[in-house]
Amino acid sequence: MAQRAGVLTVARLLAPAAALLLAPAVAWTAGPDLSRLTLPPGFSIEVWADGLANARSMAMGERGTIFVGTRTAGNVYAVSTGADGVRQVRTLLKGLNMPNGVAFRGGALYVGEIDRIRRYDGIENRLDSPPAPVDVARLPNDKWHGWRYLGFGPDGKLYVPVGAPCNVCDRDSEDYATILRMNADGSGREVVARGVRNSVGFTWHPRTRALWFTDNGRDELGDEVPSCELNKVSRLGEHFGFPFCHQGDIADPEFGKMRSCSTATAPVQKLGPHVAPLGLKFYGGRQFPAEYRGQLLIAEHGSWNRSTPIGYRVMRVKLDGDRAVAYEPFITGWLSDDRKVSGRPVDVLELADGSVLVSDDVAGVIYRVSYRKR
Repeated sequence: MAQRAGVLTVARLLAPAAALLLAPAVAWTAGPDLSRLTLPPGFSIEVWADGLANARSMAMGERGTIFVGTRTAGNVYAVSTGADGVRQVRTLLKGLNMPNGVAFRGGALYVGEIDRIRRYDGIENRLDSPPAPVDVARLPNDKWHGWRYLGFGPDGKLYVPVGAPCNVCDRDSEDYATILRMNADGSGREVVARGVRNSVGFTWHPRTRALWFTDNGRDELGDEVPSCELNKVSRLGEHFGFPFCHQGDIADPEFGKMRSCSTATAPVQKLGPHVAPLGLKFYGGRQFPAEYRGQLLIAEHGSWNRSTPIGYRVMRVKLDGDRAVAYEPFITGWLSDDRKVSGRPVDVLELADGSVLVSDDVAGVIYRVSYRKR
């Protein structure tokens, strides 16, 4: 089991140096304590793979290999399961520039570093000797909100966010605070969504194929506002408010006079202030109860500068069509009442058997969540 110990501040872990602010101390436990985690009746959680320092975004290969990006570690891992059920964790790539984003298509692994996207062809045949990378796209090299999330949409295009290089600033004309898409070879780049401060997670509705994404709200307006957001893209180039409007109804003190909230698309669901929502997925399997199908699971990484920490959990958004009707905890317990933290969820991935993987960049593990009717 990957071990962690000591007392750190969340600010030191999450914020760029330029945004480092005072934050409450949080005591990190020595590793994930599964006995502290709470799930709905019938659900269980186990450590599926460990030894993945700073495990972040996940993608699945055609043969079931799970590729895992990192942010601070600079590694990309490959987790494979043998016929005997034994899992092997390989450090596939090393020394990369915050390779948070991973995606898989056509036998190739796509890796999103801060300033570029590269492709590794035939990767599942080369887990022990990865091929030389192929350059796909260049991206801005700003580290502030520069860690990428990658995914291929139902249209076959590669999607990637370009976060705002600041807490709050107007860089819209330079295509910051956007979600982009491009062809698999990097050509045909276009803006899908604007006014997106810092998205580190998106997915597509299984029926409508609409793009849904999480967005992290700005800092320095206090503990209670603004809320982080769950959003849905309805048209190409749609604007979601940043930096002029936050959570759909709060005008920014500096930039709010430039553009009204009425011109921005409001979130489908306000997720809470500073919860840091990251990866999300619509559940499409058959293992969980029927009421989970077509519903969203969101990994909340947890606040870094709130007086009372919040987040550190996996949440469930119940939907009626495109309308959120409930927002409730699915997995809690990584943050205890006495501010001890045993993990920070990052991404969500469904396996073929209908169970769900959750990555944790503090504990350095991947959990598997399964269901058995009692």
